[in-house]
Amino acid sequence: MQVYYKNNRLEKTLFGINALTAAVVAATFIMRFGFYEPLLEALVLHYIQVGLLCVFITEKIIRLFNATSKGEFLRANWFEIPLLLALGLAMFAAGRWLAEVDPMAVRHFAVSIYLVLQVVIKVCRTVVNLAASGRSPTRTLIATFLVLILSGAGLLMLPRASTTENVSFVDALFTATSATCVTGLIVKDTGSDFSFMGQLIILSLIQLGGLGIVVFGAVFALLLGQALSLRERVAMQDLLSARTLGRISNMIAFIFFGTLFIEAIGAVSLFGMWDNAPGWIGNVHQQLFCSIFHSISAFCNAGFSLFSDSFVSYNKSWAVYTVVCPLIILGGVGFSVLYDLASIASDRTRRFLKRRFDKQSRFAMEAPIRMQLQTKIVLSVSALLIVFGMLSILLFERYAPAGNPGASPGVRGAFFQSVTARTAGFNTVNVSEMSVSSKFVLILLMFIGGSPGSTAGGIKTVTLAVVIMTAVAALTKRQEVEMFRRSVRIVVVGRAITVTLLFVAVLFAATLVLSITENANGFSMSDIFFEAGSALGTVGLTTGITPSLTTAGKLIIIAVMLIGRLGPLTLLAALTFNLKPARYNYPEEAVIVG
Repeated sequence: MQVYYKNNRLEKTLFGINALTAAVVAATFIMRFGFYEPLLEALVLHYIQVGLLCVFITEKIIRLFNATSKGEFLRANWFEIPLLLALGLAMFAAGRWLAEVDPMAVRHFAVSIYLVLQVVIKVCRTVVNLAASGRSPTRTLIATFLVLILSGAGLLMLPRASTTENVSFVDALFTATSATCVTGLIVKDTGSDFSFMGQLIILSLIQLGGLGIVVFGAVFALLLGQALSLRERVAMQDLLSARTLGRISNMIAFIFFGTLFIEAIGAVSLFGMWDNAPGWIGNVHQQLFCSIFHSISAFCNAGFSLFSDSFVSYNKSWAVYTVVCPLIILGGVGFSVLYDLASIASDRTRRFLKRRFDKQSRFAMEAPIRMQLQTKIVLSVSALLIVFGMLSILLFERYAPAGNPGASPGVRGAFFQSVTARTAGFNTVNVSEMSVSSKFVLILLMFIGGSPGSTAGGIKTVTLAVVIMTAVAALTKRQEVEMFRRSVRIVVVGRAITVTLLFVAVLFAATLVLSITENANGFSMSDIFFEAGSALGTVGLTTGITPSLTTAGKLIIIAVMLIGRLGPLTLLAALTFNLKPARYNYPEEAVIVG
């Protein structure tokens, strides 16, 4: 809902005050929780936060009187009333109803929660407004990722975020980029080198990076009762690759609640798996956090694990294959596919109930919702890639083993590696001990990645299908690219070829530069090529060379991870957004190819 104000200059001033206040709020929390000894006394920080609370409340009162319509302002900010009531109730209850608890601690906690919610809401609103400002949404997405990465790196450098010495800037930047880009490559062990606070920071970066902070901003806007405007819908359509404006709001809500539901089911299903986790025995709270961490990491295709060997120690646990694998697959097929499948299931259920209980309307029902071409391509290609990867790994590990000839990963291990290689990054076998042929198959799977609109990276399954069918159309002398009795537009074909060529160019360029920077380490070219492919596909699998990379090598991998997460086409679109297309064509002339 758009709120108009009488004095626009005053509104801009309030926006600047809000930004400054939010920055000071973040600084107070960093000074309080980021160091073993707070930089200021807790009481002083509490009084500062109370002052910041007064600034936020005063700002809202001023904006209320500055609004052209006070009713519209109250409807757009209806959530402020229950938040203030809850804050006032906590302040009043401290020392009265909550007599057994320290009143100052209750008041401090209530103020802290209110300030955190205010900062989150304001940041998300700002992101949505920037995305819908009429400028390039892709530039907004890139900017938000960069800000998120730098903020995460700064937080990971705090003393209380690590268990040993302070993390260097390059290592913190590498970890933050890997988490935000849901890659999983690590230079520090997540479970041992980072404290609970550091693990929470990494988990937050995974969740925000996996779903996209712009989507989170739109979700908060919807939850707060603000319907997206047409411009905002267009911006979200560009970012989500959705095809109709009418279902954008529904899809965003579906993404948010569907993600929470799937990750919650995954966490509950994994809870009983950690009974023999090192250092976590008997602690229910830690086991719960371990379940939540790996559920979110699996669904977001991040590949971060709290165990130094990933899931190698749990390669005989069925939960790895019956819970983690489905989470990876669901996170990698794309939200548009999940939305389409949910719509079809809902429509089939509704039609069944009408035929069963409402016989009068059985002849007046509309045509059933049919599966979209995107969904058909994603499901078919994903299934073929999983089977291809599993059979290839089984074959090569049996007849072309690297070290131990009898150490085959088995059907379960080959299946898991085939699933996780398409951008998840977990492993139940030691990748460095796999044969060169199997590693090459993993590189192919990492290069392809998941599906459009998902948490996965790579060129995407639909891109692969379009490129292959383009070649088939050329060989069979068909004028159009056809799949499932549908024609694909020429602009989609051009985009698929462009994405593939850009990915190939980035992959080979990164491999070439890494071969120069890592020359002193003596890494083989296959290991370097594997590392570059894993970073570009935002996978996280490694042959073990990641912690030994030079500083230059780490910076190159950081850049490749960011390019792989955003996609080369996104970066190209951001750079060429304002370029006007040519309004003329040159004469045609035949050339020979092939």
